[in-house]
Amino acid sequence: MTFPVVRHAALTSLALAFTSPCALADSPIDSAATANTAVIITAARAPQPSIDVLSDHVLISATDIARSGAGNVVDLLQKQRGIEITRNGGPGAASQVFIRGGDPKQTVVLVDGVRIGSSTIGIANWATLPLANIDRVEIVYGPLATMYGADAIGGVVQIFTRRGAGPASVTASVEAGSDKARAMTFGVAGASEGENSIHYAFGASKDKDEGFSATKPGASSYNKDNDGYARDSASGQLGIVLAKGHEAGLLYLHSHLASQYDSGPNPFDVRSVQNMDNIAVYSKHQFTTSWKMSLQASEADDKSVNFTSATASNRIDTRAHAYSMQHDIALGSDLLQLVLERRVESVFADTTRALNASRATNSVAAAYSAKRGNHLASASARRDDSTQYGDKTTGGIGYGYKLTRALRVNASAGTSFRAPTFNELYYPGYGVDTNKPEQGKNVEGGAYYNDGTTEASAIWYRNRLTDLLVNTGKCPVQLDSHPNGCAYNVNRATLEGVSLGARTRLGDVDMSGSLDFQDPRDDTTGKNLQRRAKRHAKFAVEYNAGDLIAGVGVQVSGKRFDDLANRTTLPGYGVVNLFASYRFAHDWSAVLRLNNIADKQYELARNYATAGRQVFAGIRYGIR
Repeated sequence: MTFPVVRHAALTSLALAFTSPCALADSPIDSAATANTAVIITAARAPQPSIDVLSDHVLISATDIARSGAGNVVDLLQKQRGIEITRNGGPGAASQVFIRGGDPKQTVVLVDGVRIGSSTIGIANWATLPLANIDRVEIVYGPLATMYGADAIGGVVQIFTRRGAGPASVTASVEAGSDKARAMTFGVAGASEGENSIHYAFGASKDKDEGFSATKPGASSYNKDNDGYARDSASGQLGIVLAKGHEAGLLYLHSHLASQYDSGPNPFDVRSVQNMDNIAVYSKHQFTTSWKMSLQASEADDKSVNFTSATASNRIDTRAHAYSMQHDIALGSDLLQLVLERRVESVFADTTRALNASRATNSVAAAYSAKRGNHLASASARRDDSTQYGDKTTGGIGYGYKLTRALRVNASAGTSFRAPTFNELYYPGYGVDTNKPEQGKNVEGGAYYNDGTTEASAIWYRNRLTDLLVNTGKCPVQLDSHPNGCAYNVNRATLEGVSLGARTRLGDVDMSGSLDFQDPRDDTTGKNLQRRAKRHAKFAVEYNAGDLIAGVGVQVSGKRFDDLANRTTLPGYGVVNLFASYRFAHDWSAVLRLNNIADKQYELARNYATAGRQVFAGIRYGIR
């Protein structure tokens, strides 16, 4: 069920005024586009009008990001419908993103089509991602294993960096605020004219924050010193039109993050240094009016070094090479897609050498989407063949019917799986090399309304998971090497819920909100899944009066349990944020953010601190 939010009104905006999704496409789409012209890519691996996309999704445009008041990627995602986050301290700390109550390891994260994440822990390093270099974000909810293979159980988040178009343009910003935070960004983008045009976009950013103590008194790792971070990043796209209908290009992203964390009353500056490096080459070819082919080869590196003393450190590097070929064949108003992919993951660990391993996965997939009057339908299937976990076949079907021009109903079903991480396979005393993938079976249905002024959506979903990998108290196998338990496929879980969203515009005021009711539970134990609330909501109001934009956002969450046994409760909380922007000259604007105005004290993880009241101010050039 789709719920594209156009312009800056986020149907899920929570902590600050307005960061709701807008359009996503091959080239930048301004947030002023209407829902009827919005285009997304991720749901079908090809541009589709949002009104024809059967998957539930959210889109966040460059304008939405600029007006969101978010200081980092995690804060931006936290404002979206169906998403919860945890963070072990400030913005540079380790973070996790939960989609529809699913585990963070059950989400695929892409940057310009390149999959990122650590093969050892199975999640993306969100803190390393630089918000300043992001042009737009697309979130697709529900299983997309037939499109992206392993781990796409809860959903897919795809991040797009800026693509050049038109005359050369420059963007820049400086910002400072609480905890001695400061940030600088610079970017240039454009495209040449002519038969063999070249488009380019390059950006760089630097931000630093002295932070606050990551832990609170009571934590075994508590240290009262501040835990800050420093991040430097750069990204770029370069493409050339070789001939009409044929293009080749290069994409890259580099980010270096040094973040401090607590490890007890240690005078040594305990810290983590992490590097993310993505590079990809691609080509796109339009052979006929009905046949397109795209090729991409990429390398994604995730490197981390933890310094725990003057003489001790721990390094883990993950590297993934990926190759893909995709054919899009138009058959009248229908679309047939054929995909071939190969992904090779390898891990190097200097101290935990048992993790030094690799696996390769070869995949073939096919998808068919049809449009007949008021009827929309899709079907897809995929086979993944891994050198580690063997063959996995997944499939999905969807159907939508337009009751009126403004109202549509949808229904879909799909299967998915999550591959075991290298830790779950090989970590000494924990991993078991015979562990199998987790498996999911999802059904959902919903309704979407959009009359050009008001949007509303209601989605019900139920995802049954089996062979869940959990840490058992007593290992069922390999008892001699696992005296304290192990990771093993023993549990079952159900992710069930209803997600509601709405947005409307009254004159100069945009109003948006979302409400999620969910029941993520472990069917084996009968307990709630860790750190996931049964209810959470986001609301936003934005006033736009020409040069002045101001807004307020609210995030509310019910209680959660910090442990699998449901003995430690994290109380519910509510946070209110303010944002304002004033354009005082052509291309120049001043921005002000006031986060957590009530100075609410709350926890996203037991005994880990969150930010109190904060204020940030800055100047932007060329950023709308």
